[in-house]
Amino acid sequence: MPGGHRDILIVGAGATGLTAALELIRRGHRPRIIDSDAGPVPLVESRALGINARTMTLLSPSRVSDVIQQVAFRVDRLRARSGERILFEIDPGRVTGKFHAMQILAQGHTERLLISKLSDYEVEPEWQTVLERVEGSMEKPIVVLRRPDGTAEEVAPDILIGADGAHSAVRKAAGLGFPGQALEASFYLADYQYPQPVDPHYVEIELVDPGMIGRLPVSSDTVRYLSTLPDFEKRIRHPMPGGQAVWVSNFRIHFRHVEKMSVGNVFLAGDAAHIHSPAGARGMNLGIEDACWLAYLISEGREQEYSARRIPAVKTVLKQTYGLTSMVTMRNPVATKLRNMLAPLAVRIPFVANRLLRGVAGYDTPPPPWIDGAQ
Repeated sequence: MPGGHRDILIVGAGATGLTAALELIRRGHRPRIIDSDAGPVPLVESRALGINARTMTLLSPSRVSDVIQQVAFRVDRLRARSGERILFEIDPGRVTGKFHAMQILAQGHTERLLISKLSDYEVEPEWQTVLERVEGSMEKPIVVLRRPDGTAEEVAPDILIGADGAHSAVRKAAGLGFPGQALEASFYLADYQYPQPVDPHYVEIELVDPGMIGRLPVSSDTVRYLSTLPDFEKRIRHPMPGGQAVWVSNFRIHFRHVEKMSVGNVFLAGDAAHIHSPAGARGMNLGIEDACWLAYLISEGREQEYSARRIPAVKTVLKQTYGLTSMVTMRNPVATKLRNMLAPLAVRIPFVANRLLRGVAGYDTPPPPWIDGAQ
């Protein structure tokens, strides 16, 4: 094996960390994976919903994509409206390839599928295990853990992977900054469950001018509404009466990324390395992509190439999501009128529509060289 045997510790058992563990195991390694939480993200609080074609391609060697296809919903329509007027509607099925451009499955379900596949290899995340500090050098890190029973443990992995989210302890221990900016506006969300099935196959953005209300399917009877308006729940176009809010939240959107994704033998992936708007459903997908590339490079003994290979992809996605977010949050009445007039015309241009759809599919980042036929 080009990469040789390595003792690998993964901090964070979300979708990114679980994928890193699975891909490393598939390539002959036996990583250890820990997380401070008691278990995977609760199903009712799954922030990420979209799984794009790039992620499905990446998860195909492990066969996780086969299971996802059995339980996920295909997105067959992407629609934007202003009042009663449909500005444009795009069919993601126009993207060619083995996998559909975008499917919907709550992050909690995706994580449980990854955990199930890991258990096939007799590997389980160590829940309620906390990284307390990192000592030594980044070339030979010494990690102090706190187990669920309160006892301390010191380990010295050959490779330390931080997949521990936006407040990453691994990133802070590596001395890496997290520069960027936050949008002024807050975002609000509410998941509504309905007494009868609803159409789960389309995503819609309604431009309220100023502001927006997004509609995303969560399951066959639940819809997520996302908005920049505090009173958006009064404006929702419910598909039927009797809907009940089962989860509400609000958050600020940040656009941040590290300048480099590794120091010595310490590597960052997912939200530990980059965070951005949910526009385009790229967050979890980009983290899974990081994990797969890192596992591949470690197995090839080329892990020091990781940061240089991933940073351009991260910048591409942050630029795209910033542009999409700016378009739906603009407040200037002249600008919004121009947007509503020009957007339908622009989407009719094949180059623009194809570029938009390739972004939705995740095909605007480099294809994985270890998978034959990957776009």
